[in-house]
Amino acid sequence: MSDAVKEKYTEAVKAINSASGTPLGVTDTTIDILKFLVPEEYLDLIIAFSKRKSQTMEQIKESSRMSEEEILKNVEFLAKKGLIMNQPSRSGLMVFRLMPFINVGVFEYTFMNKLEYNDSEKEIAMLFQKLRDEGQSRMLANYDYVINNILPNIPPIDRTIPFTENRETGNEIEIIVNEELEAPEEKILPSQDVKEIINKFDEIAVGHCYCRHYKDLLGEPCNQTDLRENCFTFGKSARYTTEQGFARMISKEEALDILAKSEADGLVHKAYHPNMDFKREEDSICNCCADCCGQWSGITVNLSNYISQVNQDLCVGCGTCVEKCPTGSLELNDDGKSQKVGERCIGCGICAAFCPENAISLVENERAVRLAPPRPA
Repeated sequence: MSDAVKEKYTEAVKAINSASGTPLGVTDTTIDILKFLVPEEYLDLIIAFSKRKSQTMEQIKESSRMSEEEILKNVEFLAKKGLIMNQPSRSGLMVFRLMPFINVGVFEYTFMNKLEYNDSEKEIAMLFQKLRDEGQSRMLANYDYVINNILPNIPPIDRTIPFTENRETGNEIEIIVNEELEAPEEKILPSQDVKEIINKFDEIAVGHCYCRHYKDLLGEPCNQTDLRENCFTFGKSARYTTEQGFARMISKEEALDILAKSEADGLVHKAYHPNMDFKREEDSICNCCADCCGQWSGITVNLSNYISQVNQDLCVGCGTCVEKCPTGSLELNDDGKSQKVGERCIGCGICAAFCPENAISLVENERAVRLAPPRPA
């Protein structure tokens, strides 16, 4: 690759990195990922988004100096790579938005497709693995700085939707109102019932779990579930994912059936909102396992409305909750009873849903939960 071409890829990577999502540096690996996915001829349109991430056709004509025909040809290719979202606004005006590498963009849409398990898919998975390894190494090498200065300032990426029913008894999980909390100012609260979210949308698409697909390609299949097709998108996002072949439209009944299977395998419901703005309607739901979820292996911030509480009198110390907890926030104490440890509880309710004694409740406690891997030895 000539210096001029590498410089062009560098400028395109900078544009993608500035498109929200998880910030990444301009490295040989990010350049290699883009080079693998996108030929040089499409870079000019990406670079045209350097100063403005969302543009109308007239704005792109000005920023790219391309004709409408050229723009549409570029958009068609880049949309299928998860790099451009091409959907109309509520007013009907077509808006083109540049997508990031991760959260939510190239990584997610690359592995949301049905896999063929070919060499090309394995190669891009290895490149993303290299990117993750490099990021993890940088984070661990600067652990104290990251934990003390970066993690506290990261906004929540997603929010946890709790389980609502104990799977052993069929009873509703008890929700305890925290009387010590100050009454919040009046506001519209997002739904805390995953079935309510499904039922309010007319356009629902399902794609494959990108984290589990990614791990499959690395030869590390999930140990928790055999489910793959259980990643939901809604509304405009559903139209985008189906138009680009990342997902397929389904009925509410099929979506609820997939949710039931996900809950049976103890998968965490995590809702995503446009631009991480939790006042806006959800645009997707993931059903996450502790084994493969990319966020839980690094640093992440989750918005939670609940925290688990164990009734020590009812607990028999079977250890089911300790085994099922995706974030490792429970352990058995010296008396053989379950107890919460640390600040890692995301209020998913999986411990309460699988407790055979119905000994675990959820206490209202809205907060951002900041997760990080252990301090390196």
